[in-house]
Amino acid sequence: MAAAAFPAAGSQLERYAARLNAVEINSSFYRPHRRATYERWATSAPDDFAFAVKLPKAVTHEARLIGVAAPLDRFLEETDGLGAKRGPILIQLPPSIAFDSSIAADFFALLRDRTANDLACEPRHLSWFAPEAENLLISYRVARVAADPPPAAGAGEAGGWPGLRYTRLHGSPQIYRSSYDAATIDRHAAGARKAGVESWTIFDNTMTGAATLNALAMRAALQR
Repeated sequence: MAAAAFPAAGSQLERYAARLNAVEINSSFYRPHRRATYERWATSAPDDFAFAVKLPKAVTHEARLIGVAAPLDRFLEETDGLGAKRGPILIQLPPSIAFDSSIAADFFALLRDRTANDLACEPRHLSWFAPEAENLLISYRVARVAADPPPAAGAGEAGGWPGLRYTRLHGSPQIYRSSYDAATIDRHAAGARKAGVESWTIFDNTMTGAATLNALAMRAALQR
């Protein structure tokens, strides 16, 4: 059903970018891509298109944010291939990583020394939604992701640095599967408009194809 909403000609990315203006690269979480691959993706998209890129699990889930200068440098060198089209860097943390102010400060300082790109962090441990964590995110200009379904109390609302709004909708009530209804999409569109800053809404309910249809509906709601 979604395919009919896109042009018939072109690569998958070219067809997608003809209707939507941003995408989140999730595959970078699982494996590295050559810089040339990112360069090719950048040239396949219009000038006003942007790519959010997910930080590798080698940094977040395996090294757990500690001693990660080398993999960060590799990731940033590769994704530099996107040029000006590289948007926010997404840092998704496993539920087992509790907030530790020393580890978090060292990690975000390391990343901030290496890039001026916007940063969005999706923590999933309750301790990240306390004032100390909030203040640290703000100090390093890191937006906290609003996630649905929320993995912890407070996770459904955006937080951290207010200069970026980043929402990830994973599907509810069935995660990765359920589609969002028109009223919910309209509510998120209204929130994006009200924020008054760059706002990203990513639909991660991809298992049944709902994500693309929901993204098109969100785009239409914003254009209204």
